[in-house]
Amino acid sequence: MTKSNAIFKRPDGRAFDETRPITAKVGVIKNAQGSAMFQIGDTQAIAAVYGPRNLFPKFLQNPRKGILRCFYNMMPFSGHGERIRPGGSRRSKEISMVTQNALLPVLNLDDFPNAGVDVFIEFPQTDAGSRCAGICAASMALADAGLPMKDLVAAVAVGNINGNIIVDLNYAEEAYDGQVADIPVAMLPNSGKVTLLQMDGISEREELKKALELGKKTCQKIYEVQKQALKGKYKVD
Repeated sequence: MTKSNAIFKRPDGRAFDETRPITAKVGVIKNAQGSAMFQIGDTQAIAAVYGPRNLFPKFLQNPRKGILRCFYNMMPFSGHGERIRPGGSRRSKEISMVTQNALLPVLNLDDFPNAGVDVFIEFPQTDAGSRCAGICAASMALADAGLPMKDLVAAVAVGNINGNIIVDLNYAEEAYDGQVADIPVAMLPNSGKVTLLQMDGISEREELKKALELGKKTCQKIYEVQKQALKGKYKVD
């Protein structure tokens, strides 16, 4: 069981419902069909979209609609501790699949049979929350590429530390010496549909409900940042 009401103060002094500073921008990679940068605190994700384009090898093609592929990659010296080994890993493959599943509900790829849309997400630096930052960046990059979308996808990690529900954990909070649950949430802001809900750790049912509500409220705030970034590309001074 979690230790409800245990005294906890965030290491950086934030309120429990306060994120780290957020910045976002689209059109950051010239030769991509669409691209975006999303940064929350010291975690920075850069996403690039290529396609729709002919998909090879051909056995991967779907004659009824296009397919989405996501590739998550942390640069060798982007994180805390030891150097990250280049290339694919079990973790990067798992997060790539999670990202793909979080984004698919907003995409309509029916008009692109036998084609593929590839999303590459790179992390120059990280301080927790990388999968959620990557989803935010990828969603913006897909919109920047002009693909038919029902909505954007906003994502944030919520945490439960000794019964205290907080939003946007940093690395120090993930490594806190106590009972910690990390709960990444992604949602479609206009419909409220949740496209990602994971949990690493233990929470009581009521605590999980509170975490999900806080995650939804925060995703709405992130959505506004995403929208402003997309509008900013076409702003005329």
